[in-house]
Amino acid sequence: MAGLGWMRGTSGNLSVTLGRDPLRLAVTASGLDKGELSASDVVVVDEAGAAVPDQPNPDQRPSAEAGLHARIAAVAGAGAVVHVHMLSAVVAGQRWPEGVVLRDLEMLKGLGRRDDDVMTVPVVPNSQDMRVLGDAFEASFDAATPAVIVARHGLYVWGRDLVQARHRTECLDWLFRFTLAANGFQEVVA
Repeated sequence: MAGLGWMRGTSGNLSVTLGRDPLRLAVTASGLDKGELSASDVVVVDEAGAAVPDQPNPDQRPSAEAGLHARIAAVAGAGAVVHVHMLSAVVAGQRWPEGVVLRDLEMLKGLGRRDDDVMTVPVVPNSQDMRVLGDAFEASFDAATPAVIVARHGLYVWGRDLVQARHRTECLDWLFRFTLAANGFQEVVA
C-alpha cells in the first residue's frame, strides 16, 4: 500500500485485532514509514486506542488514530483495519460529501456485494478527536459496507484479516477511480 502511494511519508496506519474480551489490537506505531515496518513497529492498544502497559514494545507510541481503529474493530467486528490516504477516495468524498454511490460494477464482488448492488460508502467529517470521529463512523455504519471516508483526509477499510482488508482497499480504489472518471474527473485517475 505504501508502494501504491496510499501511505506517503509516515501517513496511514494498520491494525489487527488480537483479542475481543478485552478488546486488544496491534496498531502501527506513530511516525513510521509504512513501507519499512518491522515486528517491533507495532503497539498493543485497548478499546480506547491507548497503549496497554504489558506489551512487547512499550517504548513505541501508537498512532493517534488507534482509537478509531479500536472503535471500528468493536462495532464492525473487524479482524483488521487499514487506513490509507488514497487520493481517489479523498476526491470522491469531496465530490459526494453525502456518500459515494457505487453501483452495477463487477468489482463490488470484491467487497462481498453482488455486481448489481448499490453500495454507498459514507463520508464523515474529519476530527482530531477520535471519540468524535468514532461517533461519526458509528452513526454512518452499515454492516454491508466495509469502509468509511474521512472527509479531506483518507479512507478506512476493514475485513476479517489484513489480507481481506487490503484486497477490499484495492477494489475500492478501482471503484472510486471508475466512478470519478465516469463523472468527468479523468485527471484524478490518470
